[in-house]
Amino acid sequence: MGSWALGLLGCVRIARIILHKSSTDASFSRRRYRIRPRSPLATSTSAPGVSILRPLKGLDANLYENLESTFQQEYHNFEIIFSVAEINDQALPIVRDLISKYPHIKTKIIIGEEVIGVNPKVNNLIRSYRQASNDILWVLDSNVMVHSGTLARSVDVLEGAPPPGSSVPRRKIAVVHHVPFAFANEAKFGSRLEETFLNTNHAKMYIAINTVAIESCVVGKSNLYRRSDIERVNGTLIPLSVEHNVDYQLPHGLPAFGRFLAEDNMIASALWHELGLRHDLSCDVARNVVGNMTIVDYIWRRVRWIRVRKHMVFVATLLEPFTEAVVLSIIASFSFRYLLAIPPWITIMLHYTIWLSVDLDVYASLAGHPLPAAIFWEFLAAWATRELLALPIFLFAISGNEVIWRGNCYQVLKDGEVKRVTPGQLSWLRRFFMQHSVGYYEPVMQSAH
Repeated sequence: MGSWALGLLGCVRIARIILHKSSTDASFSRRRYRIRPRSPLATSTSAPGVSILRPLKGLDANLYENLESTFQQEYHNFEIIFSVAEINDQALPIVRDLISKYPHIKTKIIIGEEVIGVNPKVNNLIRSYRQASNDILWVLDSNVMVHSGTLARSVDVLEGAPPPGSSVPRRKIAVVHHVPFAFANEAKFGSRLEETFLNTNHAKMYIAINTVAIESCVVGKSNLYRRSDIERVNGTLIPLSVEHNVDYQLPHGLPAFGRFLAEDNMIASALWHELGLRHDLSCDVARNVVGNMTIVDYIWRRVRWIRVRKHMVFVATLLEPFTEAVVLSIIASFSFRYLLAIPPWITIMLHYTIWLSVDLDVYASLAGHPLPAAIFWEFLAAWATRELLALPIFLFAISGNEVIWRGNCYQVLKDGEVKRVTPGQLSWLRRFFMQHSVGYYEPVMQSAH
């Protein structure tokens, strides 16, 4: 009886997960991302001012087009601030070329970082953050390209206009963010793995979590928020209503997040928990250009963020394998075989057919077109490899605390804070990963436009 009950529970659970994820991800993606109307703010002369902050380091893949998409925004009231840590940064000639091409756009270059923590992106951003002319800030990673209507539609959402298909309660929105949609411009299989991961598994989970909207979940590829809101938080995640318990020696505003590796999610979480504000997705995507990435790079990137999440949302991280196709297929095949005498191969074939069809539907919704036939088999190989690698990567990642980011070694501490460590403090296996990483988002020998 106990085994029969376990089988029934497995069948019901698998069916609910597959059907709920399928209906939630696919229907929400269709409603929101296949309809991208032009915002009235695109032609308004009274639109609120926005400061676009773009921290740069080296020649990222597709850098010229990524940065040019910022200049091409259909919006009448914005400025662009580029920031680099070094005066000889290779991105500067491209920035100066674009400034000459678009002289009517208000633009500023800030050279030199201010070290306020271990996070180099925050160190690079802090001067831009302080010198921005406007309260609304749009922080964009250098490997991201956006549609010309993205800014106007995003300000619509930030100011209170619900996007098409939105199910988020109409509380004040503090962060508007965009689902990353990747495309690989390199032939390496690791680049295709990253592209497939972001456009299927990551997109499904990201959309599902933000549709339910019971907890903060934000990645920092493309985020809009108000500086006045950021200045009120300090990263403790303690609500202001009980702030008498807060350590006032901690810095507030952006400097408070220099101690975190995942500063983007921590900023969003602080606005959610400390101020009681909410986030929303606009109907745009952040087109994430994946450069020269090996399979080792892909694995280490997944390891890094699993280890960061482990220290931020431990229970949720432990449950991640149960959202993956391989683990669910094992549970489903066992349950249906025991309860209904259905051969495992039938369950597995049906399971992966549904899983793949949902992933292809999400891809089509975000891309605005079906997966091109020319890359179908390459995509399928990367999709299958990613699914098979997910559990081994998770098991390896969950056992450690060290990560490597942009050539530096860190140890992840409580709540996602990090401290620098030397390579000699790492195990031989982790030193191997570091030695064979090519720095996939900084192909610095790429020719400039």
